Amino acid sequence: VQLQASGGGLVQAGGSLRLSCAASGRTSSNNGMGWFRQDKEKEREFVAGVNWDGSVKNYADSVKGRFTISRAKASNTMYLQMTSLEPEDTAVYYCAVARRAWSGTAAREYVLWGQGTLVTVSS
Repeated sequence: VQLQASGGGLVQAGGSLRLSCAASGRTSSNNGMGWFRQDKEKEREFVAGVNWDGSVKNYADSVKGRFTISRAKASNTMYLQMTSLEPEDTAVYYCAVARRAWSGTAAREYVLWGQGTLVTVSS
């Protein structure tokens, strides 16, 4: 399986972006998936996750109420709708496939990573 993240860009504070993560190859439809982000000189942090069938979602406290994760199993694509963006959201965003059917919050629980897409929020 390969993951391709896209949708990043430059946006003003208060704006919105939608990230996409397309999975190709042998599908990961029975695994949880998640989004992480990493800013320079900081550790990679969990943003949001979704379980194998999309019925259970979890979010970092910092993005609750602003970000929405979803997945379309038919197209093997995961999304992250980001609204009310803040400068603190600036980072490279990575999508990942979890080791199991649910989506944990630790990076070690994920076995496959996409290349990342840069989100920059200006103040």
